[in-house]
Amino acid sequence: MAVYTKHPVAAPPAAPARETTGHLLVRAYSVLSLTAVFAHTAVYNLLGTLGAGILLAVLTLGALAIWVPAVANQRPTRFPWRRMPWTALGYGALALISVLWSRWPGATLLTWTLLAAVTVSALMIATLLTWQEIARALSTTFKVILGLSLAIELWVVLVLRRPLLPNFTDIPEDGIDPHLYWVRGNLFDGGRIQGIVGNAHTLAMMCLFALIVFGVLFAARVRRRGALVVWAVIAVVLLVKADSATVYLSIVILLAVLAAALIARAARTPRARRAVYATFTVVALAGIATALLLRERLLDLLGKGSDLTGRLEIWQTVWERAVTRPVFGNGFSSPWVPWDPAFDGWIVDHGLTVFHAHDMWLDVFLQLGIVGVVLMAVTWAALTWRAWFFAVDRPRWDLDANRPYSPLSLLPLLLTAALLVEGLAESAPIVLWGWLLLILLSFKMKSVPLIGIGVGERTPVISHGPRARQVP
Repeated sequence: MAVYTKHPVAAPPAAPARETTGHLLVRAYSVLSLTAVFAHTAVYNLLGTLGAGILLAVLTLGALAIWVPAVANQRPTRFPWRRMPWTALGYGALALISVLWSRWPGATLLTWTLLAAVTVSALMIATLLTWQEIARALSTTFKVILGLSLAIELWVVLVLRRPLLPNFTDIPEDGIDPHLYWVRGNLFDGGRIQGIVGNAHTLAMMCLFALIVFGVLFAARVRRRGALVVWAVIAVVLLVKADSATVYLSIVILLAVLAAALIARAARTPRARRAVYATFTVVALAGIATALLLRERLLDLLGKGSDLTGRLEIWQTVWERAVTRPVFGNGFSSPWVPWDPAFDGWIVDHGLTVFHAHDMWLDVFLQLGIVGVVLMAVTWAALTWRAWFFAVDRPRWDLDANRPYSPLSLLPLLLTAALLVEGLAESAPIVLWGWLLLILLSFKMKSVPLIGIGVGERTPVISHGPRARQVP
């Protein structure tokens, strides 16, 4: 006998999709790890060498405790071991093996431990977070750094009313070199500020990274876009006050890279894409030639002398030591350990022992020779190649060739371009946050080549809120 009901035949109501508490904790832990790496100098200035080492060890053990079970239990597919950044990991393996011939074996083991710790954090974040979550984690990290930088600068100027030394040490009565200060208190005068990271150039780089991430998230139409605008204004103010010539140059190049990527996106046919690439090549060569011809004027405009603020002398000294062991180098040490006898007093600037070569490629050549340079060049070339096509190729996995681009696809390209420019005048791309971004972006693009699609990506509701959407 038929039974009639007033209730429709449908699935019972259910709560909307939400993130699990465990995943929320993973995201929070990722932000903590990112903040500790990007603001590592603040951790050192606050806790000292021992305290910073203990914190790094604890965070690394925590990352391993999260990442290893996740890899072992990953379902429904196996962990993508073949997608790991093997060339970069090969460079890390060579760095460890170099202890056998290193001129500074103690520094090699110490700094390799630091490299391994950062690698673990990068792999954990790339494995467990989606592209949207990575962007949001970076955004939160840079908000913390910018907020703390503004707070400590205001505190030093308005409350302390004198420069601040690391570990809150008292200033000697006979004075001290200003380069030793954590914060000099120049927020309201014409001097450069250092922020929570204790270095004007590093603060400017954090501001530049923040503007990249904020801009991409704003274009992706995430929630609370007004707050992103406020944070972007803070980043601009701090960047101008930090006043780094290298970062100003990076901004010009990043704008050119962004314009090139958007133009390449508009080329819908292979013939049009080839014409665009030919035009890019001509413009790039003309720009390089112009920069070489007008280098003196450009250096004056950027506030740099003909010796690039002492860098030429540093490069010459490093080169003289590097060529003594050109094949496998003198031994890994990134950064240079200033208390090691091999580096203590070797190159001194403003009374301080220099702890890197102020050029990524020269630093690698000094440490791991031509073999290391080749491995590093292949690593960065692969990352740049993958980041470019990740940004300009339309997302496609079937016959539909008209899907909209995601603004988030520009994030790896812009970060990579900023790091490559940074590597011309600093060694940061092979140390700490530079190495973290290298591993993170390389592995994530290889394992999840489409934003929002695949096993490693979750639904938009879970990833970045119901108001977020992709735009053409």
